[in-house]
Amino acid sequence: MYQQHFGLTEKPFNLTPDTQFFCQLPPHQEALNVLLLALNNGEGFIKITGDVGTGKTLLCRKLLNELDDRYQTAYLPNPHLTPSGLRKAIADEFSIAYAQNINQQQILQLLNQSLIQISNHGQQAVLIIDEAQAMSLETLEALRLLTNLETEKQKLLQIVLFAQPELDELLKHKSIRQLKQRITFSYQLRPLNYTELVSYINHRLTIAKCTQVNIFSRSALKALHYYSRGIPRLINILAHKSMLVAYGRGQHNITKSYILMSALDTEDSAKSIVRRRYKKITYGGLALLTVLAWALYAQGLI
Repeated sequence: MYQQHFGLTEKPFNLTPDTQFFCQLPPHQEALNVLLLALNNGEGFIKITGDVGTGKTLLCRKLLNELDDRYQTAYLPNPHLTPSGLRKAIADEFSIAYAQNINQQQILQLLNQSLIQISNHGQQAVLIIDEAQAMSLETLEALRLLTNLETEKQKLLQIVLFAQPELDELLKHKSIRQLKQRITFSYQLRPLNYTELVSYINHRLTIAKCTQVNIFSRSALKALHYYSRGIPRLINILAHKSMLVAYGRGQHNITKSYILMSALDTEDSAKSIVRRRYKKITYGGLALLTVLAWALYAQGLI
């Protein structure tokens, strides 16, 4: 809607984890370096954790793109599975054919044979699991048992877990303490600081071929960092909404007030606003809706 208004070729703050927008800021670049180093060294279990919206899925996609033909990868974006379902999902990802009535011992044998073949071809099998905190204790234990598949010299399967901090709570459970001991590398993603946020905003605008400079004022960037708490997903939401407000008002600069209006309209960000502003929260949401409705009307879309 506002791309032409700001001289953009595409929306710079979409929530879709598009790897072309990956920004080499310390939190994410350090995590990527840890992953590549650990996989190159043949480590068995690697864990990346971070709160909701800190960029785990984008990092996961970036890792998949970075791995070359030395690796054969399997990717599970939704691991809320039974132990049996996990083994079958992994077999599917590695293109292993199996009968529907196969028992668990048989499918483990098929997995082992396939992983040996991958190894014999000079490749390393890597299983990447997103949202790993959704796994049950039983499924996590089944995952650990898969790392028992090995030759005398190396593990046949390396496993990378991307998860929210709830996974760390699961790993404290006595029944899977062996899995926790096998995690050799881990990294926790943190929110962006103010300087990193400024670089993040400029990077995404540059990738979107923005023809204008200093769209966000310094006070707007300060407010954006405060109300987003440095969380990339919230940064994207608030930046996108504030650009919509500016577009609706025919303005080419984002001010602090536009960020505040966007924050008031965003439930997670509104929590950062003190309780005494409750009335303004309602007003802010209505104001944003009014501006957007006017913009749509002006374009003849409603």
